Amino acid sequence: MPEHKIPYLNLHHVNSKLLGPFQELTAQVFQNSNYINGPFCAGFERNFAAYSGTAYCSGVSNGLDALVLSLKALGIGVGDEVIVPAHTYIATWLAVTHVGATIVPVDCELDTYTIDTSLIEEKITANTKCIIAVHLYGQACDMGAIMVIAQRHNLYVVEDNAQAHGAEFKGQKTGSFGHINGTSFYPTKNLGALGDAGAITTNDAALYNKVQHLKNYGAKVKNEHAIIGANNRLDELQAAFLNLKLPLLTAWNDERIGLANQYNSMLSGIEGVILPATNPLCKHVYHIYIIRVDNRDALQQHLAAKGIETLMHYPTPVYRQQAYAHVNIERGTYPNADTVAETCLSLPLYPGLSTADVEYIAGVIKEFTA
Repeated sequence: MPEHKIPYLNLHHVNSKLLGPFQELTAQVFQNSNYINGPFCAGFERNFAAYSGTAYCSGVSNGLDALVLSLKALGIGVGDEVIVPAHTYIATWLAVTHVGATIVPVDCELDTYTIDTSLIEEKITANTKCIIAVHLYGQACDMGAIMVIAQRHNLYVVEDNAQAHGAEFKGQKTGSFGHINGTSFYPTKNLGALGDAGAITTNDAALYNKVQHLKNYGAKVKNEHAIIGANNRLDELQAAFLNLKLPLLTAWNDERIGLANQYNSMLSGIEGVILPATNPLCKHVYHIYIIRVDNRDALQQHLAAKGIETLMHYPTPVYRQQAYAHVNIERGTYPNADTVAETCLSLPLYPGLSTADVEYIAGVIKEFTA
């Protein structure tokens, strides 16, 4: 057995400190018997909108539903084309599929891993309606370029902000640029719930009101169903927990940044190890700390033998997943997405990880590459 045991992620450090306050909130929810669309949900929506720098926030059931509802609110459906990154989590593509629209992938940059904005305009046709900008691993897309392109071609912009709570582009928080934006509070996120949860942010009152109907059976007022909707509401207990955690998010992000800087310092200059690059216009909040190495699988096995758990985000590009075999995209069409998938390795990084842990992990990597 290895002397050290470092998990890829440990949520106990953060969540256990909030057990007492959360139990008190749980008792309040139980006592007021308002389990759906209650005061905690309303309070979190107000606070997360303020944090994001938007006029409105609507709590929803999860991140995928947030993207689906955003596209539905924009009226995007069959016959419409939506530009998405080739390198992203599958939820981005699934949202487009669920509304019946056509996915138009664009390759990623090989340094920031976000969508290559220089390739977007060549994919725009008369049927293009929207660009989904995914802020990946905690780093913002080039929202300046994306918004200029969208305005030039009269397109909607939806931000997928699931991995970037607190990230910024030119000092403005992600989730506040697009016409409407979806995020996830899955437990592993920088702001994580105790189960599935999500939200939509926007500055457009009409889109906000549309989402409020769509997520609640098509009704804004009980028993008055103006449109065909579904049940995509944020649970009151999850909202209470998220509201408890939100004021702590900035400090946790700062801790992530400090750990990432330590990794950068200790791994810098190692031949064959490519470190994450940060767009100088962005504040990177390191939801995931990615390195790239050609012999990724061997390094992962070596780290595991030393008690260090790692993951891959993501080892197979979405266009090569069996779920999207029907799109018939030839392998190699998105070379940067392929390269990232074949070489990426995610190292442990989370609030509570010690500097000694980072030093140990970096030492094991140096040992492997020596």
